[in-house]
This record gives sequence, structure tokens and C-alpha cells, in this order.
Amino acid sequence: MISEPQQRISERALTVWRISGVIHSLLIWLLGGGLIVLTVMFNWPLWIIGVVLLAASAYTYFFVKLVPELRWRRWRYEVREQEIELQHGVFIIKRTLVPMVRVQHVDTLQGPLLRKYSLANVTISTAATIHLIPGLDIEEADDLRQSISGLARVADDDV
Repeated sequence: MISEPQQRISERALTVWRISGVIHSLLIWLLGGGLIVLTVMFNWPLWIIGVVLLAASAYTYFFVKLVPELRWRRWRYEVREQEIELQHGVFIIKRTLVPMVRVQHVDTLQGPLLRKYSLANVTISTAATIHLIPGLDIEEADDLRQSISGLARVADDDV
């Protein structure tokens, strides 16, 4: 069996994922706050407030602390001459092999949060799907894009 990929994504990706989790959690807290206001206005049972607070707190912990940490630990990739191997997942680990001959083009993407932390995502497009390597340093993402592009051209010439 092939050993797992060795390359890791940047540790700064953790910060970006946590900020994203905070933003999602704020939406949950706003919805929960609305439900609490309705509970008080319509004299609904007070246990609803406790359930809302508990659920919002659990959601916040889960998506700000736990999931980003597990996601970062599991995300690995490796680029070889003939293939790209990706490994990711939180509870279910998925390993994907992308043959170089199937690669059509490679892009780097950067949103505002990624730009602030000098990170970029690399997307690898094949005819069937798009594969993503998230949270790489900008220089590493550019080098990876060029490397995969060159290897895909060589693989395409061999066919």
C-alpha cells in the first residue's frame, strides 16, 4: 500500500477556518437570539432558551475549535510525476489519486481572508471534477500550480 501523502497545508489555514467558523456561528447566535426573543414575547417554556444557548454553544465549539483542528491534521497532499494524491476528511478520511494525464488546468484562488493571511487555494480541474488543495502559502501555491502544469503537459505529451 502506498504511504499517505507527506505535504501539509499551512498552519495559518487553521486561523482562516476558525474565523470562517466564527462568522457562521454569529449567524447561528443571531437566529438563536431571535428564538429567545420570541420565547420571551409569547411566554413559551423557558427551557427553550436553555436549549438554544446549549445548541449555539455546541455549534460554536464544534466549528470554531474542533473541526478546523481535525481538518488541518488530516489534510495532506503529494504531487508525483504520474499523479496527485489528496487526503482529507474530518471523521471519514478520503484519499484521491488524480492522474496527471487527466489534469486539464490548475488555478490558484484567493479570497479576502486568504489574502490577509498570505494563503491561496489551488484547484486542479479534470474533465470530471475539480479538486481543491486549500490553505497553501502563496509562494507554495504558485510553485505547485507551475509544477502540476508542467507535469500535466509532460504526461499529455507521453500519451
